Amino acid sequence: MLNFEDSWRFTSPGPIGRGVVHDFYDFIAKIARSEQGILEHFKRFFAGAAGLTSHRSSNYSWADSDLQNYMDSAAENAPLFIEAFFDACEDLKDLENPVPVPDLRTINAVLAKHDTHFRIDPPNLVHTAGMGPVTAPEIPETLEQKTQTLIKESFEEAKKLLAEGRHRLAVQELLWLLETVTTVFQGTGEGENTIKGKYFNQLVTELRERSRGKSLDMALKWLRELHGYLSAPNGGGIRHGMHLKDGIATTPEEARYYCDLIIVNISFLLAEYKNLVKSVQ
Repeated sequence: MLNFEDSWRFTSPGPIGRGVVHDFYDFIAKIARSEQGILEHFKRFFAGAAGLTSHRSSNYSWADSDLQNYMDSAAENAPLFIEAFFDACEDLKDLENPVPVPDLRTINAVLAKHDTHFRIDPPNLVHTAGMGPVTAPEIPETLEQKTQTLIKESFEEAKKLLAEGRHRLAVQELLWLLETVTTVFQGTGEGENTIKGKYFNQLVTELRERSRGKSLDMALKWLRELHGYLSAPNGGGIRHGMHLKDGIATTPEEARYYCDLIIVNISFLLAEYKNLVKSVQ
């Protein structure tokens, strides 16, 4: 049983998407492997979620048809539908001879793929609708196509990790993207002002020296502090590991906050690079 708003057990906050119903049904078919007993097991949970009573079907074909009907009825209430599938899978794992079922990451990936705004974080079902989607960084068209593709793919990976509840990895992915994006400034400038650094801190130092008193200078100052905090084992514990004794795991809210901050800064750096390219054309 998952923990969520009590009122949702009696008044549906909304139906689950058909895509989730379809994907969960496909999982059940793979779990069952033509064994009627497995279908009867899932029938019982989905019937309960719909406020109905499940009776054993006469054969596998009827069991399959009855299961789909129960799933359709339970789909009217998204939290109860998700709970039914999760609880049914947990019961199969606890048998004397456990039955292989989708892991938590796989289930959350389906919920994220279909924009349900729900995520399972046992023992809780987390409603994420109020958080809204993470906004993609703006990518200048002047960048090479492979660079644009890399940025888009990294962002999508971070977005997926965040939706799946893999908070630390989501922030870690965007930190990697941030460090990668700063390298676009290598070789920019002229003469003594040419940016020569190869690594994040070197690049930030040189960029700040070249933009003293400007908004870029202050933005890079704050960005370095954020990067340093998230890298420190006694701080965010994202990049260089977390201190086992004093470290504190990243919460979903913190992860979302860090991701938003990093993306804003990536967008700002890319905009500065775009303006720089324009000024020398």
